[in-house]
Amino acid sequence: MGTEKRERQKAGTHARRSEREAQQRRSQRRRSTLTFVGIAAAVVVVALVISLVGGGDDDTAAPDLPSATGEPDAGDETTEPAAPLPCPPVDGVDEPVLSFPAPPPDCLTPGATYTAVFDTTAGEIVVDLDTERTPGTVNNFVYLARYGYYDGSEMFRTDPSIDIIQGGAPSTNSASDPGPGYQIPDEGQPFSYSPGDLVMARSAAPDSAGAQFFFSAGPDTVLLNDQGTYVTFGRTSTGLDVLEEILASHVDQPDNPLGGAPDPAVTVRSVTIVES
Repeated sequence: MGTEKRERQKAGTHARRSEREAQQRRSQRRRSTLTFVGIAAAVVVVALVISLVGGGDDDTAAPDLPSATGEPDAGDETTEPAAPLPCPPVDGVDEPVLSFPAPPPDCLTPGATYTAVFDTTAGEIVVDLDTERTPGTVNNFVYLARYGYYDGSEMFRTDPSIDIIQGGAPSTNSASDPGPGYQIPDEGQPFSYSPGDLVMARSAAPDSAGAQFFFSAGPDTVLLNDQGTYVTFGRTSTGLDVLEEILASHVDQPDNPLGGAPDPAVTVRSVTIVES
């Protein structure tokens, strides 16, 4: 009997040991599973945070920003700036060009003087361009005029509250015109304004002029003196009376956010640049 009892005890001890080992293996598998699930959950959370703050695959992300050293990161692709169209012929081109890949090169002859002749349906306006104070702005205007940019455009806005006549938007004949495809820096500030001035139009942001311009046609343009940021680049020598007549023909347009326009409409047939 003693031998049988000891055998039963050994068998029971072995069974209990086997059960404990099985439980330990099950517990280890559960811990491994939980650890994997925890890691996977953490990865999901991190991915969500990245998508919220980094934009994910958003095209507006900036992978091409320079590194902290200021040098391009290895593998970055650099884009060469677009080359401008060459200086146009002095006597102009056959067909107007309305879109340009880049700002103009320097096309002015050193020491030369430049005059712009506006042939409009309201009469002729002759403007002496100021190459001393605003050579970059004059260069831009001469470049566009010789490419025929202004030909056939309208003086699309008149505003008697500040005595201006605005034009230079051939694609839409409106202030929202896309422009020539580039912008130019401001120069020569500050300015004060008087009747006969030819001035670059732009938004409230600096360095945002492109092609649009306005004429001062009366004394109330002095109201812009407090700003003084619109670049004056020419002075009317002949045709101030034409400007006054255009301004006097102003008609309010309720659907026009800028106020109104001349009536009848005034078209700029051409702008001819005289170099001497």
